[in-house]
Amino acid sequence: MLPRKNAGRVSPLLLVLVALGFFVATYNFVTLIIHKSVPLPNTTEESGDPVVSRPYTMAKGVGPKYHVALTATDAPYSKWQCRVMYYWYKKVKDMPGSDMGGFTRILHSGKPDNLMQEMPTMIVDPLPEGLDRGYIVLNRPWAFVQWLEKSVIEEEYILMAEPDHIFVNPLPNLANGDVPAAFPFFYITPTKHENIIRKYYPKEKGPVTNIDPIGNSPVIIKKSILETIAPTWMNVSIQMKGDNETDKTLGWVLEMYGYSIASALHGVRHILRKDFMIQPPWDTEIGNKFILHFTYGCDYNMKGELTYGKIGEWRFDKRSHLQGPPPRNLSLPPPGVPESVIRLVKAVNEASENIPDWYKL
Repeated sequence: MLPRKNAGRVSPLLLVLVALGFFVATYNFVTLIIHKSVPLPNTTEESGDPVVSRPYTMAKGVGPKYHVALTATDAPYSKWQCRVMYYWYKKVKDMPGSDMGGFTRILHSGKPDNLMQEMPTMIVDPLPEGLDRGYIVLNRPWAFVQWLEKSVIEEEYILMAEPDHIFVNPLPNLANGDVPAAFPFFYITPTKHENIIRKYYPKEKGPVTNIDPIGNSPVIIKKSILETIAPTWMNVSIQMKGDNETDKTLGWVLEMYGYSIASALHGVRHILRKDFMIQPPWDTEIGNKFILHFTYGCDYNMKGELTYGKIGEWRFDKRSHLQGPPPRNLSLPPPGVPESVIRLVKAVNEASENIPDWYKL
């Protein structure tokens, strides 16, 4: 797939209409979904073991192809992570066991940047000014809505990914027909916040346990199903951000709840795959996991002991590199540090060594 790089541009008048429409239509839209949505076919009511295996014949990279899509900004912090992510996508794409298809960076800055020629990119517009209320990830569902409407996507499935994802093993299509696959996050707990959740998922829709403990990423999902969920995800997330109680309670994971609630409103359940992803430093071994998510800082003393919450004598934290990429040839952690952290640093080092003009902003 070759995205049409300017297809996401819209007129100033349309942006004004979008801003007004969001405020006026969000409540009505969500109400319509609540009362008139019909569950999509072949969804699952699985509520047992959170690791649900796919059929053996589909587990080794012989499933249908999926398109890798990640949303990004033009900030240096986002760009260097995207470059590392794309490097590892290219490295594992054609390995045995992979069902990867094409790749798109969905750039929601509304204008080109200097990575346009380095990786397949589609420009889409950010939310109208002020609508995200300083919560940048609120642009994510709006970016997906635009991309799905304007792009020609050859693959039947989509992997929603993020810049801070590194592929550590070839990733098969973990979805099973119409049932998408997702990673369960321990901090997404709909039952704990039922009073909040019920503002958006009323009792007539069923128990709050219908809402999976997930965000939108990583998720492998049929394109046709995501096209149905995405507008609801966008509108629910905007409505949630506009409610002070919801915003204060859910904080930085609000948009993740937006996706899980939107999925439930459409009757979509996900296969929950703990092996989808690891998150150092808490997950220590790579094993047969597929994605390494480096969202947490890794702080250790020189004895190899974790000092989380306190800056370590040795550390790797992506937030230390907000203004530009980390230096090449980062020092490896001291002896005793888990395999996952070592793999993370080696992966960043390999990417930075092989990516031309690594320090360009």
